[in-house]
Amino acid sequence: MKFLTKTFCCLLFCVAIATAQTAPARKFELQPLTPKFWTLVDRHAQLQTVAAGFGFTEGPMWDPAGFLYISDETLNKIFRVYGDGKKMELISLGDPDGNTFDREQHLIDCASVLRAIIEVTPQGKYRVLADRYEGKKFNSPNDVIVGPDGALYFTDPTLDLPVGEKQETPFQGVYRLAPDGSVRLLTKDLTQPNGLAFSPDGKRFYVDDSQQRNIRVYDVGPDSSLQNGRIFGEEPGGNKDGVPDGMKVDRNGNIFVTGPKGIWIWDASGHHLGTIALPEQPANLTWGDRNYDTLYITATTSVYRLKTKTQGFVPYLNH
Repeated sequence: MKFLTKTFCCLLFCVAIATAQTAPARKFELQPLTPKFWTLVDRHAQLQTVAAGFGFTEGPMWDPAGFLYISDETLNKIFRVYGDGKKMELISLGDPDGNTFDREQHLIDCASVLRAIIEVTPQGKYRVLADRYEGKKFNSPNDVIVGPDGALYFTDPTLDLPVGEKQETPFQGVYRLAPDGSVRLLTKDLTQPNGLAFSPDGKRFYVDDSQQRNIRVYDVGPDSSLQNGRIFGEEPGGNKDGVPDGMKVDRNGNIFVTGPKGIWIWDASGHHLGTIALPEQPANLTWGDRNYDTLYITATTSVYRLKTKTQGFVPYLNH
């Protein structure tokens, strides 16, 4: 019986190898759907590898000092990553995810294992900013941004709920964390909320739903409430093609969203302008370099950079 099991496993392994060898390899490719795509990305743009050899990359943040903060969800660390590929560990932390800067340039992280939003110091220490709503633990905070009012906005799906721990909050919410530490639920009408962004004028709020494979948009009320939620765009794909995840906005309101096989670019009216196909499935992205005209992309085991013809909207600098 053991022999048969071993033989069967070897056969399955051989089939998997053969399938992998016949499957088309992913590659970098610019895939326009409208001429406007070329106003944002140069026809001759080249994808560059910044660093490789990670477990699973997430949460890129550009520091004006000339490096990136990168979360590695498999190695359970946040790194400083430099342009020459050099990596320096900042902190060892269970399953770090999305990051942002607040207006004071503090690094804010979604700490999945802690089930918390935390502030990480340059010395590699952290403090918990929030880990509960109405006395119940968050699920697994996933992505975070700073809003036009200076508050932190974050999503709390169950995608990284630690194994063996129970879900205490009976929904997957989007929240506002005020400077005074108070937490307010903004919406719970998404199944697995993930990446999020404000429009440059602060009047619209975007959030994607990884389970539904769509992007929603809300009008932002004077009190920062979310109103008139509706579907902005759909990003369908196969089981292993990737789902809507991280998103960023440029100064003109175009939205760059990771999705099946790459980065989908949308205009503010909900038109899919084209896709930047990548050799590895991306999870998140950020604007960087001196003029914030370069996309830094965390894609599975690597970090890539791509120069664009537009400039990013960087909320913690625009106030």
